[in-house]
Parts: sequence; C-alpha cells; structure tokens
Amino acid sequence: MSDRILISRLRVKTFLGVPDAERAQAQEISVSVEIEPTPGLVAAAASRDEIDGTVDYDGAAAAIRAVAALRPRRLLETLAEEMAAALFALPGIRAVTLQIDKFVLPGAESTGVRIVRRKE
Repeated sequence: MSDRILISRLRVKTFLGVPDAERAQAQEISVSVEIEPTPGLVAAAASRDEIDGTVDYDGAAAAIRAVAALRPRRLLETLAEEMAAALFALPGIRAVTLQIDKFVLPGAESTGVRIVRRKE
C-alpha cells in the first residue's frame, strides 16, 4: 500500500445539473479526493518537514475550486474528469480517486460519482 493524501468533503459552489432550472443557480457540492503521490514523495518531504517536494493539498483544493468555477456543466461525470485532469497538472501526483456528491434528489442524502484515474 502506498501513501495517500486526503481531502474530505471539500465544499464547492458550481453550476451543475441536467435540467436548465437546476443549472440556473449555483449549488454546493462536496468533493472528496484521495491522492496517491509518486513513490517516496511523502517520506522524503516528511524527513525534511518541508512542503516543497510533496503534494500541496491547499493547491489541490484550489485546483478543484477553479475547475468548478470555470463553467456550467450538465454531468457530475464531466466535472469529475475535469477535476482529475487539473489535479494531474500538479507535481507529484500519480493517481487520484475523486468523489463528487450533490444534494438535489428528494429522499436521498446525496447522489454522486466516484472515479479512479492513474497517470499513464
């Protein structure tokens, strides 16, 4: 098992949904991401106690928020793929598991999508 960096239930505003009416107003979604850094990255950064050389979770959260703010989308799947691509643009990321939940289905706590992507 390799190291992981976690961001749990990051609250993000975006315009999302299949019906036009749902996309008409910003809605809050929840984004959780599990980042697998390149091997040895976390241990090397920990030995120096320096942010340089590891995955900056604040930078990862900023990338997620920037993608959400970019444009309206119909599908959670589209948003998830675009967020994963933005995370891969950051240094030191080998793989991501990304889950997005939204809160619009009556009777359900949330609906969502989870994707797992690995850099080739």
